[in-house]
Amino acid sequence: MLSTTKKHKQSQHNSLSLQKDEHQNIANNVSGHSHHDHSHEHLHHSPTPNHNSSSCSTGAVHSHEHNGAHCSNDHAHTMQDNALAELTARQRFNWTIQGMDCPSCAGKIENAVKKLSEVRQVKVLFTTEKLVVDADIDIRAAVEQAVKQAGFAIKEANSASKLPPAVSHWKTFSPILILAALMFVSWGISKANAPVGQIAFIITTLIGLYPVATKAVKLIRSGTPFAIETLMSVAAIGALFIDATAEAAMVILLFKLGEILESYAAGRARRGVSALMALVPEQALLIKDGKKKTVPAADLRPGDIIEIAPGARLPTDAELLSPFASFDESALTGESVPVERQQGEKVAAGCLSVDSAVQMKVISEPGHNAIDRILQLIEEAEERRAPIERFIDRFSRVYTPLIILFSALVVVIPPLFFAGSWETWIYRGLTLLLIGCPCALVISTPAAITSALAAATRRGSLIKGGAALEQLGSVRTIALDKTGTLTEGKPQVTEIEPVENISAETLLALAGAVESGSHHPLAKAILNAAENSGVAIVEAEQRKALAGIGVEGQLSGQKILVAAPGRLPENTLSEQWKQRVTELEDDGKTAVAVIQNGQLMGLIAMQDTLRQDAIETIRILKKQGVDAVMLTGDNPRAAAAIANRLGIDYRAGLLPEDKVKAVIELNQKHRTMMVGDGINDAPAMKAATIGVAMGSGTDVALETADAALTHNRLTGLPEIIALSRTTHYNIRQNITIALGLKAIFLITSLLGITGLWMAVLADSGATALVTANAVRLLRSKPQK
Repeated sequence: MLSTTKKHKQSQHNSLSLQKDEHQNIANNVSGHSHHDHSHEHLHHSPTPNHNSSSCSTGAVHSHEHNGAHCSNDHAHTMQDNALAELTARQRFNWTIQGMDCPSCAGKIENAVKKLSEVRQVKVLFTTEKLVVDADIDIRAAVEQAVKQAGFAIKEANSASKLPPAVSHWKTFSPILILAALMFVSWGISKANAPVGQIAFIITTLIGLYPVATKAVKLIRSGTPFAIETLMSVAAIGALFIDATAEAAMVILLFKLGEILESYAAGRARRGVSALMALVPEQALLIKDGKKKTVPAADLRPGDIIEIAPGARLPTDAELLSPFASFDESALTGESVPVERQQGEKVAAGCLSVDSAVQMKVISEPGHNAIDRILQLIEEAEERRAPIERFIDRFSRVYTPLIILFSALVVVIPPLFFAGSWETWIYRGLTLLLIGCPCALVISTPAAITSALAAATRRGSLIKGGAALEQLGSVRTIALDKTGTLTEGKPQVTEIEPVENISAETLLALAGAVESGSHHPLAKAILNAAENSGVAIVEAEQRKALAGIGVEGQLSGQKILVAAPGRLPENTLSEQWKQRVTELEDDGKTAVAVIQNGQLMGLIAMQDTLRQDAIETIRILKKQGVDAVMLTGDNPRAAAAIANRLGIDYRAGLLPEDKVKAVIELNQKHRTMMVGDGINDAPAMKAATIGVAMGSGTDVALETADAALTHNRLTGLPEIIALSRTTHYNIRQNITIALGLKAIFLITSLLGITGLWMAVLADSGATALVTANAVRLLRSKPQK
């Protein structure tokens, strides 16, 4: 799944060496095994790695003996910042938690579970309501008891159903409705008989306070002494002691209302996740021995044949066996127009078969389909929190104890040293105590980031959490790979120019012999031209890539080389042929020379077409103040032709390692984004401030990038930059709302202008305002 948070600029230069075992392999793969160093933009599709590491975080229990090795090796480089990437004990246990209203609840649960001596690691994923615990022995009973004692509902994760349980509205609203009714009755009694009314308010307060105080005691025992429940309990009991009975009851009522608001806010934030889970059906129609049978989707294995009815969604990633079919992929890519797929093409889980029943072959393991990887991304995103989010988290831990201390001083100092009224200053101290709740502040950043990530996902952009989102907004330079990124990546042969006494068909046959089987765009162009010309291709033997030169092979005892003209020995081409190469390249074409036993057989020229949205994307980027630079292994003249059309700078004739150097150089001047279209761009992506992969669905290079555009649409780049900047502005607004309201009510409470119930209303109101402001990001529109 999507992987690491990008290192800060200071560590960019060392990123390859720090992770040399993994990245050197990638770099070697690019420079040592890539066909067509004549263009140096290799698009060999490595098979999607088997994500055994991710299996460590799915299901109820996992044994280290089975998966541990994968966890520590397969993704050691891609998940190094993620506490859940490696199994730290013999087993891993998963649960679903209910009742978390804000991220501080996750901290309360973690504190409770950490107290168990057998626990090696614990993490609560607020967005997906998951608790993950690593331990050497089976500690399920102890963990469940600890979480229940902390006041939360817990149940073991069930792989059969990923959807969250339905929420009972009566269970949610009955406490506040009963409390509101009791408040109304107490108010009516107080109008008829004040002393009896006071007793009624005390009873109402105690009824409302009981669950709050009970939870406060549980949290204190489980290691969270400064929870909001504790502050509310102290404030309500204190108010009863100074005869502010009506306000004590109002404090509890407003607190309950605030909890419902927070719960609603959390539900809104999780709605996108639930919608993703709902995309994958839990049943599948399996075809075995000519018979159709309905089976749980979790039982499907690679190689199984399934049938998808018209209007049904794929339960797993699959390969199309039918000749052709249309699929609605909008849920994953944001593209509303159905996509035509041909036999043999891969389709991601969650896509909808539009107009016919189709047969497909399963290609993903249970828990490793496209939707699972997106969900895993969302879970991992919580680990890669933005720097501002980490700061707020640290600040909130200090904020509450400081407010409690300040409240105590407000209660004690004026009566002791300035002859103030004890009752007045106790009341004001209790009011201040309620201002000590950091809920609005704590939720200000994650609410905005979660909404932004959900908004990006809806438009087919996957961003790896808060840190990557924050880095996107600071980008001032974008380095773009040419083939497959700025261009369609589907070049076509435009000229076939053999030497005398050699036919065009013979030249194509020689070139096709060594290119046979290659996935490189230029190789495909040559093979397509041969097929269209009716030329039969005989595969050459001993085919191999020559780093920095081209690709060679043996055909009927003859050594055939296909290479970039500029990489050939000095006297291979005559001046006439060198002049012809220059003419072709000046026209923006890529020329390759075909050599047989050291003798030139001819030239083949190819040209790629610019993406339709490339010019529009560059225009929007310039409007955003972002400069674009094209990095290509192609010849400088062909690169200049494309760069001039786009109006951007370029660096041409680059080997893969040169791209890394170019990105590092750009990164020293400005924060730089590297945009590539495959695993071959991994080293350059790692060297940039942030790496973005472009691709479609399952074969997108998610492992190496910080963000990915699954819709393969260039305009997604300025969209995610704009979203990042909007999110940063939204977070600043939220922090201003949260701290601004606290500051106002701090002063008004000290002056005696506002009372207890206004303090609670301010706290709940701030939480609601912050959440509502953050949810606006879900409706953010792309920049034009």
